[in-house]
Amino acid sequence: MSSIQADQVGVRFLFDRQRNVVSPALARLHRRGTETWGLRDVTFTIQAGEGVALIGPSGSGKTTLLRTMAGVLHPDSGRLEMDGRLASLLSIEAGLLTVLTGRENALLLGVLAGMTRSQARAALEVIKSRSGLGSKFDQPISSFSQGMRARLGFAVADSVDPQILLLDEVHEALDHEYRDIVEERAREILAAGGIIVAAGHDHPMLGRLCNRAFLMSAGELAADGELEELQRVYLG
Repeated sequence: MSSIQADQVGVRFLFDRQRNVVSPALARLHRRGTETWGLRDVTFTIQAGEGVALIGPSGSGKTTLLRTMAGVLHPDSGRLEMDGRLASLLSIEAGLLTVLTGRENALLLGVLAGMTRSQARAALEVIKSRSGLGSKFDQPISSFSQGMRARLGFAVADSVDPQILLLDEVHEALDHEYRDIVEERAREILAAGGIIVAAGHDHPMLGRLCNRAFLMSAGELAADGELEELQRVYLG
């Protein structure tokens, strides 16, 4: 069964004088840099079948938490355990090369998601069908709208048959027809004992997928409770 466990997770960022992100080791070497914590002492457990919404103002740590769950960032302190096949849609542009076609990008993203080249090739027609892009699938990404890019990214993510699905605002770039498809797929994952973690400002959509919420504030988990209750706290 899928689960996510975080124990005092912290993620640290360092900036040089030009506000560029640098590694802690490089900052120490040059004796410069301003330290800030994107996450600090975040602790929670998410069980199979739970949908969790991340709410809070911009800069509160929602995206940092999702990227840490996805393995894009690694905790500088604490422990994070992800149990289950993972798929994420965290950025519309993530991993996409505009000079390549949708098909070529799907192959690339599939390999980056952990498939072998042969597995990624075998999944291409399914991805094309799930994306609903039709003949556009074989056209360059540079001709794609944001919604089309989001469709492609979700279709690739869904092709790994995820038990844990992470969504970060990009679902809000989808047209209403495909948004319904994403919601239906998310509900299927939950019904099968999977986990959905979604961040965004589309609170009605979050309410359709989640009944639990984390209220984030300045990189900390300010509250963990029922979504409706925390929405009232956050929205005032």
